[in-house]
Amino acid sequence: MRIVIFGATGKTGHHLVAQALSAGHEVRAFVRDASRLPMRHERLQIVEGDVLDATWVEQAVSNTDAVLSALGHTKTSANGVQTVGMENIVGAMKKNGVSRLVSLTGAGVRDEKDSPKLVDRVFGLLLKLLQPAVLEDAERHAEVIKASDLDWVIMRVPRLTDGPKTGEYRVGYVGKNSGTKISRADVADFMLRQLIDDEYLRQQPMISY
Repeated sequence: MRIVIFGATGKTGHHLVAQALSAGHEVRAFVRDASRLPMRHERLQIVEGDVLDATWVEQAVSNTDAVLSALGHTKTSANGVQTVGMENIVGAMKKNGVSRLVSLTGAGVRDEKDSPKLVDRVFGLLLKLLQPAVLEDAERHAEVIKASDLDWVIMRVPRLTDGPKTGEYRVGYVGKNSGTKISRADVADFMLRQLIDDEYLRQQPMISY
């Protein structure tokens, strides 16, 4: 499958690229700075650009079969990077006839199937108090996806670790069959599985240990 990965230079993005190549996919990694992705492979194409620029995004999505997004916030991120970036991604997918989209976000983004416990409510309150702009951007990015007619999966995660890929994790909702952490390697594993698995199509599951 020909896939394009946004957020490829992040810690989770590195795992996505490496695992996608191991699985035999043709990978186009969309990055702001190619020097931050020191991988080379015959099936890897590295494209420099800005996700806030619709023209760059449209070119990156062209001639692909699916899109994976691990966009997140860094110290140098523009305000609304997830929302604006996803607006551009969705628009590019529609123009290019690409339907499968898997996007990563935090567990602070709520779903109607959630049953948050006290610890979840405290965590959500802290996010609103300490990082309100980041949380709002994540929520708005999810709304952009849900308003589209694409074949999407929004994957939510708790605290990320640098542990190994195990392939063994729980898939649930906040407060329901959920834990407090997950490795970035297993996040990448689940995201790649969603390229061909329709079990969570147009849903917002949370994965954890």
